[in-house]
Order: sequence, then structure tokens, then C-alpha cells
Amino acid sequence: MDARQLRILRELGELGSVTAVAEALLVTPSAISQQLRLLQRAMPVPLTERSGRRVVLTEAGEALAAAAIDVETALERARHAVADFVEQPDAAVSVAAFHSAAATFFPPLMRALSGAGAPRLELADEDVAQDRFPPLTRQYDLVLAHRLDHAPPWPRTVAAATLLREPLDVALPADHPLAARSRLRPRDVAGEPWITVHDGFPLMATIEAIAAAADARIEIRHRINEFTVVADVVAAGGGLALLPRWTARRHPGVVLRPLSGVHAARHIDVLHRPERAARRAVRTVLAELRRAAGQVRRGDTARRDGDGRDGDERERG
Repeated sequence: MDARQLRILRELGELGSVTAVAEALLVTPSAISQQLRLLQRAMPVPLTERSGRRVVLTEAGEALAAAAIDVETALERARHAVADFVEQPDAAVSVAAFHSAAATFFPPLMRALSGAGAPRLELADEDVAQDRFPPLTRQYDLVLAHRLDHAPPWPRTVAAATLLREPLDVALPADHPLAARSRLRPRDVAGEPWITVHDGFPLMATIEAIAAAADARIEIRHRINEFTVVADVVAAGGGLALLPRWTARRHPGVVLRPLSGVHAARHIDVLHRPERAARRAVRTVLAELRRAAGQVRRGDTARRDGDGRDGDERERG
């Protein structure tokens, strides 16, 4: 039996005829009769009987019809419970991000959503290879993920929106001879030792593109994923590295220079399962993530204008 069949039985007891039930439920009498037959097959005793030209409920049918009221009441409570959950503004929302995105987005999220009635944030860091981000959407409501410009799109099982398209710059010690240049080319940097991420992480593909553009073999000396550690090692003379222009923390001993000749940029995307966005609290956090991304872009524009640099030229890096 199912809820629809129970409702038909209940309506039959109240309205007194198959035709009246069909009119009330906006279906044909034959559809009502079919559902009653299906319900009867699951019962050991008759639920209806003929009374002249009418079909009426037996005592067993009346008992089941009364129970149907309890079933519909419980279902209605369940529908309201789901509706209340979906519209609850201060529900918990879990957000995961790789390290540099977490450092960039978590603090403004916390500040923006600290008031009464705001979503309750549950934050986590997840520094994984690119293909491991989509599965994280099973565990978290929202996942901040990185992807290079030319990388394959995210699978259709997740919804994705780009928060930032962030240039990747060459990080050099402040006293390195190449630091005097305003822009670098692959052949300028291919002969230097490099600090790179581990295999499977997006920046590694850009290092390979630099090698291909320079027609040279790049010496990979260190493999470090955490950008704050990378900056420390660069400053200490451990090699050059690629660092994101906006989300990597500035280091006083490191300068960033744009790179020409290769596509050196990454996407910071927010991933989620489509059904998660039905919740009001999740939509609120998504809006705040977009707002924070806009602040990052505006902050970079103001910084470049203050430095007297050509913003259009820098962005093409």
C-alpha cells in the first residue's frame, strides 16, 4: 500500500462514491478503481463492498481509512519539517577549502556571518589533489577547489561556480637578479631550481608547461604544497616557485613577477551537490563567498593602482 491509495480509501469513505472521489482528486474513475484494486491485493479481508449501486467501506475498510488520517497527518508533519529545515536561516553549513583558499575566505565568512540568525559555519581544511574535490561534496555542503585554466571541467554530478580566476606568478628571493625584471619568460626561469607541489596538484601542470615552452628540463628540488612554507623556502634561496597572486600570504623576502608565454592562472571554484542549494542557509554562505571574492579582486586592483603598475598588463600574466 502507499499513501495515495490510503487517501483514496479515506475519500471514498467520506464522499461515498468512486465518481465523487475521482472528481475531488481530478482523475478518472477508472484510475480510482485501479488503485483500490491494488490496495485490496495487499489486504487479507475485503475493504469495500457493494451497497446498491454504490461502493462503500467494510468495517475493515473503515478501520484502515481511519488509520489513513494518521498517515496523512504524519506525512504533513514530515513535509513541514523538511520545509522548516530548508528555510532555516541559522542552520549549520559545512565548508571545506584547500589551504590558501581557507586563509582567504574563512576569515571574511566568519566576520560576515557572526550575527544572530546567520548560518552556523562548520569549517574544515582539505588539501587534496584536483580529482578528489568532487567526492568531498558528499561530506561537506560547500567545497572550495582549485583547477587550472586548461584542466577538464568538473563532473556533472556537482554544481560549480568560479569565485576567482587567479594569476600564478613566479616567486623569487627579493635579492635574486631576475627580481629586477617586471615580467619573466619561460626561458628566463627554466634553468633555475624549482620548488613545486606534489604530483596530482594543479600547479604541477604549469611547471611542465614552462619546461615545454623553454624546451628545457626543469630541476625540481623541493616538493611542498603549503604556500607559506614555499615562500619561506624561496626567501631562503631554495629555488623559484609559482605562487598565486591574491591568496598567497605576502612574504617580505619574496617578490612575485608575472610570467609570459604560458597560461599561468588557476580557478578557485565552489562545488556543491545541486540539492544542497535548496537550503536557505547554504545560499546565504554562497552569496558571502561571492562577495568575499569580489573584495579580493577589488583589493588587488587598489594595490596595483597604488603601486603605479599597469593593471591590464599584470592581469594578462
